[in-house]
Amino acid sequence: MSELNPKQVPFVSWLPFVTLVQREILRFMRVSVQTVITPIITASLYLFVFGATLGDRLSVVEGFSYAQFVIPGLILMGVINNAFANSSSSLFMSRYLGNIVDLLVTPITPPQFILAYTLAAMIRGLLVGLVVWLISLFFAALPWPSPFLGMAMACLSSFLFAQFGIIAAIYSDSFDALSMYNNFVILPLIFLGGVFYPISILPEPWRSLSRFNPLFYLIDGFRHALLGVGDTSLWTAFGISAGMASGLFIWAALLIGKGYKLRS
Repeated sequence: MSELNPKQVPFVSWLPFVTLVQREILRFMRVSVQTVITPIITASLYLFVFGATLGDRLSVVEGFSYAQFVIPGLILMGVINNAFANSSSSLFMSRYLGNIVDLLVTPITPPQFILAYTLAAMIRGLLVGLVVWLISLFFAALPWPSPFLGMAMACLSSFLFAQFGIIAAIYSDSFDALSMYNNFVILPLIFLGGVFYPISILPEPWRSLSRFNPLFYLIDGFRHALLGVGDTSLWTAFGISAGMASGLFIWAALLIGKGYKLRS
């Protein structure tokens, strides 16, 4: 890791933060085959199945092919999974190996600590999402009526799941416990949140129950920004998603501030 010259950093008090961000980015880039290329290949297989084979034969939203409908969900699925995986695995490994103590004695504040892990997780999640979108251009083009809102929702989703990853890493006492968050919480919520179908085609009571799925608002809001259609209003999706992200950030800040399971 190259050393930073304090003269190049506007505020010296942010030097530990910058160093931690740099370390976290280098950490996942050193194993990019596992952290970046593998999820891109997985998403590309989904794109091949739904884009090249079923995309032109099905239509679940009037005016759009199934490939166009499913691509926003697949992009956001890559963003969410990788943002969570980065912050949760990195912080848990620091606890497991015991080097979290070295971080706690550095002059870094709890908000800086959280933001450093969050920023690295967002970069990994958004990098995967960007490449998945570029690959999706070979299968279908999206109208992008609200490109800035689409990018804002992708950033908000990666921020939210970076916080969730930090919380999961603190509460988990084993690798099995950590994997449960992904296998029994995130994965079911993604698949039931409208990635592969609009909830408007579901019969009652499943249609109403789907609105209690927090990931529905992330996925539908992102799709609304990219296609111009959705099952809920764009501003409702942003409001609920921003509320969830703020709540998780405060939760993570309280845990980090108290040193919960970090100092023992």
